[in-house]
Order: sequence, then C-alpha cells, then structure tokens
Amino acid sequence: MADASFDVVSKIDRQEVDNALNQAGKELSQRFDFRGTNATIAWAGEDGVSLQADTEERVVAALEVFKEKLIKRSISLKVLDAGEPQASGKVYKIGATIKQGIESDVAKKIAKLIRDEGPKGVQAQIQGDQLRVSGKKRDDLQAVQQLLKGADLDVALQFDNYR
Repeated sequence: MADASFDVVSKIDRQEVDNALNQAGKELSQRFDFRGTNATIAWAGEDGVSLQADTEERVVAALEVFKEKLIKRSISLKVLDAGEPQASGKVYKIGATIKQGIESDVAKKIAKLIRDEGPKGVQAQIQGDQLRVSGKKRDDLQAVQQLLKGADLDVALQFDNYR
C-alpha cells in the first residue's frame, strides 16, 4: 500500500480578497467618519493593496476596515503584510501586500517542527513553495495537521491534496 500524503500550502482565493477590497472601498465611501477625508483603497499591482487618506488616523482606520472585511470572508490576516503610514505630499499612504506561498526558511521551520514533534514515520519534503507530508498511517497525518494548526507560524496554512 502506498503512503498517505497531503500538501501544506499557503494560498489565498484572490476573488475573496477582491470582494473584501471592494466592500471596504464601498464602506469608505459611505461611512460618515470617512466623509471629506478622501479615503481610498485600490489594487497596486498583482498582490499589492494601496490605501490613502488625508490624515494618518483615517488611513489607519481604512486599513482596519479592510482587515474586518478580510476576516468576514474567512481570510487569515497572516496573508496581509501592511506597512506604516507614510506622508506623501498632503496625503498619507499605506502600502500592503498579499503574501502567498511558503518561503524556504519558513518551510524548513515547519519541516523541523514535524520531524521533532510529529509522530514517528512521518516525512516532510519541501517542494517549491509548499510541503508534501507523507506517512504510513492517516491518523499520523491528521495528528500533524493538528500540530501545525496549533503552532504559531507566520503564514496562513491550508492542507490540500489529501490522499
């Protein structure tokens, strides 16, 4: 019998992020406390989000609105990497990026965690920006999933391709 396996990935549904961004933009245009502050939110490239407003506190509040919308759409805030507010002329801007994939140093950390604390007989191989975890028993793989869910890692993890 072949080993059972699953992949550990860090992917987001771009459509859900786009929906959250559009909802946040709509709320910024309609909310009373954002009137007259020229608060906007928009895509900046493929994985970038740009927020801007007339005051520093309003651009931070706009970021909070965007975070709320991401949470409502079941997207982990670990995928959002937001910078500090920066003055640009008369407006304040925040640049944020949506992180996808598992970086190699984080992948090594996850593989070491599985090796050290996971059940015996479970292997983790790094394959590009994801990990393949395999073992003889499905119960061991489920134990590894619980271990990774409980671990405090800097990336949002999903498990797919479970066989």
